[in-house]
Amino acid sequence: MPTGRRTAETSFLEAALIGFQQMKRNVDEKIAEIRRQLGTADATQPAAPSQTGRRPLSPAARRRMAVAQRKRLALAKAK
Repeated sequence: MPTGRRTAETSFLEAALIGFQQMKRNVDEKIAEIRRQLGTADATQPAAPSQTGRRPLSPAARRRMAVAQRKRLALAKAK
C-alpha cells in the first residue's frame, strides 16, 4: 500500500511544516522584542502579524475538507 504510506508521510510533513512555521513566528517576535529593547533602527519594522488562533491550511488539506463537506451534504440531502 504505497498510497497509504505516502498519505501518512504527507500528513506528517504538513504537520511538521505548520509547527516549524509557528516556531519561526515565535523567534521573529522575540527578535523584534530584543531589538525594541536595544533601541535599534530595525525595531521600527512591523512585528510579525498576531495569531488569530487559526493555522494556515495547505491546499491539500482544504481539498480534503471540501470533499468531506460535500459527502456530508450529500448524506443530509439524501435523508
